[in-house]
Amino acid sequence: MTVAEPGGLFDLSGKIALVTGAANGFGRFFSQILAEAGAHVVCSDVDADSLHETVRLVKLVGRRAVATVADVSAPQAVRAMVDDVVSVFGRLDLAVNNAGIVTKPSRFHEISLDDWNRLIAIDLTGVFLCMREELRVMVEQRGGTIINIASVAGIRGVEPALMPRANYVAAKHGVIGLTKQAALEYAEDGIRVNAIAPGWFGGTNLGRERRVAEAPSAAEALRRRRDQVIPMRRTGDIAELRGLLLFLASGASSYVTGQVHVVDGGVSAR
Repeated sequence: MTVAEPGGLFDLSGKIALVTGAANGFGRFFSQILAEAGAHVVCSDVDADSLHETVRLVKLVGRRAVATVADVSAPQAVRAMVDDVVSVFGRLDLAVNNAGIVTKPSRFHEISLDDWNRLIAIDLTGVFLCMREELRVMVEQRGGTIINIASVAGIRGVEPALMPRANYVAAKHGVIGLTKQAALEYAEDGIRVNAIAPGWFGGTNLGRERRVAEAPSAAEALRRRRDQVIPMRRTGDIAELRGLLLFLASGASSYVTGQVHVVDGGVSAR
């Protein structure tokens, strides 16, 4: 028996999970991993076409999967998304608030107000809106688990050579604040709230627009600079988040709440 099989340490059999930003990258991976551990998954994103591929992959492992198209920065859409989960499954056991974007890299004084507002609306306000609706359901059912996807940029600044974005850094610091506050307020309701703070990982769509636009030589130079900052001298593989996700989602972490779990190859140890 493996830990994610029925009766194993990370067993999620019959649990109902919601994953935002599920159309690709981390969100698609998280949806598949939760399904493999036994959960039925509601997959949410604004990208309807790619979202249906995630649903197909979840169903391949024999779980129920539902697609719900929602913009996490829109309050009514978020409420409808969570109401959809409850109307289909009757409850919400687990939420992974993963939806997020980045804007073009700019020095602090050059960030446009449009880029600031757009990113904060999705990466921070979106997490707040999702948590507010998820907590509403979980309080009524006296239990649940929330996992917010933050970043190593939520616990420290980013070196100028690595093309930082102050709006992203601010948003991820805010996500960690929301995580800690909710954990304190809802512990007595049987609700656990934790965060995963990845460092630099492959397999995501963050920075895709920049990568498409820049010359291969510039991309390689940035990769070399980044690897020099990472003590393990490499980016993470998305599969290296599997164990932590299952730990936080399952009863294996039943006494863990309000914590930020950093997965960054040692960057934050400096």
